[in-house]
Amino acid sequence: MYSSFIHLFAAIRRKLKRKSTIDTPLGQLLVARKIINEDQLASALAVQRKRWREKGQSVRLGQIIAELGMASEETIVTTINENFGLKASSLSDNIREFITHRRNTLERRLSAPKIPIWLRLCLGALAIVMMTMLSFSYFIITKQKARLLDQTVIVGAVSLSYFVNSARLPLVDGDVSSLDILIEDANTTKGLRYVAVIDRAGIVRAHTDVNLIGTIWAPPFPLMSPVTHDGLTRFSFVSKSKERILNLSREVVARGKPVGSVQVGMSLDYVDQEVIKEKQPILLMTLGLLSTGLLIAIFMGVRFSRPIKKLVAATEAIAKGDYHHRVKLTSRDELGHLANAFNRMAAELLRHKLARESFGKYVGEEVLEMIVNDSEQLWLKGYENEATIIFADIRGFTAYSENRNPKAVVAMLNTFFEIATGAILDYGGYVDKFIGDSVLGVFGVPVVRKDHVERAVRAALALNERLQQRGNQTNPLLSFVGIGIHTGRVVSGNIGSQSKMEYTVIGDTVNLASRLSSLAAPGEILVTEKVRHALGGSITATPAGIRVIKGKTDPVKTYRIDAIEQDSPVKSVA
Repeated sequence: MYSSFIHLFAAIRRKLKRKSTIDTPLGQLLVARKIINEDQLASALAVQRKRWREKGQSVRLGQIIAELGMASEETIVTTINENFGLKASSLSDNIREFITHRRNTLERRLSAPKIPIWLRLCLGALAIVMMTMLSFSYFIITKQKARLLDQTVIVGAVSLSYFVNSARLPLVDGDVSSLDILIEDANTTKGLRYVAVIDRAGIVRAHTDVNLIGTIWAPPFPLMSPVTHDGLTRFSFVSKSKERILNLSREVVARGKPVGSVQVGMSLDYVDQEVIKEKQPILLMTLGLLSTGLLIAIFMGVRFSRPIKKLVAATEAIAKGDYHHRVKLTSRDELGHLANAFNRMAAELLRHKLARESFGKYVGEEVLEMIVNDSEQLWLKGYENEATIIFADIRGFTAYSENRNPKAVVAMLNTFFEIATGAILDYGGYVDKFIGDSVLGVFGVPVVRKDHVERAVRAALALNERLQQRGNQTNPLLSFVGIGIHTGRVVSGNIGSQSKMEYTVIGDTVNLASRLSSLAAPGEILVTEKVRHALGGSITATPAGIRVIKGKTDPVKTYRIDAIEQDSPVKSVA
């Protein structure tokens, strides 16, 4: 099963190829704040990669920048806190977790959109229909008006030609009666406002307005200069009744000599009135189409918004960790395909989550993060690094459990493991393994922490305190735990065979910590002189004698840890 987990996470890594969520943004942030420059960032990243390739050390970028003297740790922490709104106290804090938690909090506070998508779709479709109909109506009405205007000119020109041809002889003969009969039915022509027959002397001989017959023809004042084409002169003017009139005129010629002229007035307002009449059915048709378009838009908007709402709800559920959530869509369109793809993604995430959780129980969260983030080839190698080892062992466990109910013993043992795991993780270590009734905790690898000795001692003191608080007659094993701590060089890496592997630490440092735990009395924390020297005056320690350790040539000087200064807590999670 372990090997299958390895292959699974190797596949995940090849798929995602993702980098750390804090290192690159942190580097860019420091460059943007002009704390470091681009060249310094490149150098720090190169050192980070080299550390991992050569030593298997997963070191935070901020720590490397501080180590190289490019910026102080205080400046880097202050910049991170200001930019992300955090309260980290040092680069050893789990800043990535702070940022992830804050981003999740901000996402949960995001308000819902003011305008729902179905309404946007409706408004968008309605706007398209409206613009289409308005453009169509404007085009139709403009064309209709131009057509009516041309028709009016044609009617006027035809009428004018008829009157000119018919008035030629009566004008020569002075036959006024014939001229009156000629224009008698002129008013029956739509849009025709007047007809005037004028002799050569400018006297009106016939007119649709009988009151003007016999008067001197007074040409109306044109709005624009008259235009003459093929003997036809035309111009527009405004009558006394405020009506716009198009005046058409042509000379009457008999035997090659002009004998008079005919004036015809066509109403231009009549054209507008006809256009208005044409607008009414177009307007009704537009309203009908708009109503139909609105109904279709609402239908389509709701039809599209419902699946989107379901997808949004599903996304929120996935973001909260509910990988069992599925989108139920039966449509066979693109949204249906999207829902199916989303469900497959959720199933994959669930599978990866279960695998990650299961795998994490075998190797610890820090090792798991290392496997997911880095090349599957690098973490398999063995590396030698400085680390601090903590062993917690139950004294007299074999004798205690010999004649007792196995289920009850296992329950008590699991309670001990739970408490020990919590204390080790709280201070930035990881649980390497459970060995019978013992717990092996590691500080300093695979994630490098400069204060790994202090973290291990604080974790041991916290573990001792929690065990004493929980120890009682129902679980007396918690009061029988002895703890041993040693610091030094360890070899870390993937150890085992093709069928069974485990990431662990080995070496004399591990062995010595194990031996110390077996020598420690219940409730006692034994450390070596190297641990005592590393912490200096920050701890209160009592000499526990010089011990002969199996496998060691020289006796080992030991100390009993009683307390540690509380001024600078080093918990990995605030």
